[in-house]
Amino acid sequence: MSATTNSDTSPFIVVALTNLFGGLLGTVTGLLTNTAVFAWDLLLALFNAVTPGHAPTRVVPQGYAGANGLWPKYVAPKAGDSRCSCPALNAMANHGILPHDGRNITFRQLNTTIRSTYNFAPTFCYFVPNHIAGVLDRNYWSDSFDLSDIDVHNGIEHDASLTREDSIFERDQSKISVPLVERLLESGTGPHGDLTPADLSRLLTQRRAESKANNPQYSQAFQHKLFGSSNSSTLLTIFGGKIADLRPFLLEERIPDNWQPRITARMGLTIAAFNGVVSRVELGVKDLKVKLKTKTA
Repeated sequence: MSATTNSDTSPFIVVALTNLFGGLLGTVTGLLTNTAVFAWDLLLALFNAVTPGHAPTRVVPQGYAGANGLWPKYVAPKAGDSRCSCPALNAMANHGILPHDGRNITFRQLNTTIRSTYNFAPTFCYFVPNHIAGVLDRNYWSDSFDLSDIDVHNGIEHDASLTREDSIFERDQSKISVPLVERLLESGTGPHGDLTPADLSRLLTQRRAESKANNPQYSQAFQHKLFGSSNSSTLLTIFGGKIADLRPFLLEERIPDNWQPRITARMGLTIAAFNGVVSRVELGVKDLKVKLKTKTA
C-alpha cells in the first residue's frame, strides 16, 4: 500500500516542484526585465532633457497615421466590434490604426501603434502592453487579444473611473458615461477652461467617494488607485488638458482633425516623466470617509 501511495504522490510532487520553479523563474525574469526597462527609461529621459523636441505640428512621424495632422477616416464601431474602457485604444480602432473590429491585436502591434500615435516612449510602449499580457496570462511576444479582453475587473479596468460607471452598474465597460464625461469637461480651471492636475485630483476624490457610497463591491487597492491616476494623467500629458481636443476624444472616441500629441519630446513621454504627473495627481486626491448607502424597504 505504501508503494502505491508513493507512486501516486510522485507525479504530484514533480508537478508542484515544476510549478514552483517556473514561478520563481518567472518572478526573477520579470524583475530583471523591469529593471532593464526602467534603466533604459532613465536614459531616454536624459536624452529628452538635452535634445530639442519635435515641432508641435510634426510630432507624429512621417509615413504613419496622423503625420501632419492627417488622421485616417473616423468610423464609429459597429455591432460585433470589440471595444474597451480605454478611450485611447478605442479611438485608434475607430480610425483603423488598430483593426477596426478591435480583435486579434498582437501586443507587439499595440506597442508600435501607441508609440506612433501618442508619442509615448518605447519603454512605456513595451511596459504597458507587456503588463496587459501578464494580466491576461498571455505571451507578449506571440499572443494577441481583443480590446474587450483587457476589461478584466481590477486587472486594469477599475472602479471610480472618470469616464465609465463602475462595472457593477454597467458590465459593458466600453460604454461611455456621458454625464461623467460632461462633468469632467466642465471641471477645468485652467486657461480656457482646460484641465489641471488639481482638477483631476478633485474629480478623482469625488468619484471615489461616490463609488464608496453607492457600490457595495467597491474595491480600490493602491495599484488600482494608481491606474485611475495614470489613466487621468494622459489627459494632461498627451492632450495637454485641452478641452477642445478632449471633447471629441472622450465623447466620440475620435482623434480631432489636425491634432498632434502635446508631448513633443524627441523620444516620447517616458515612464519617469509620466510618473511625475501621476504622483502629483494622486497625492492631491483626498480619502474621504464615506459610508455605503443602504437601500430602504
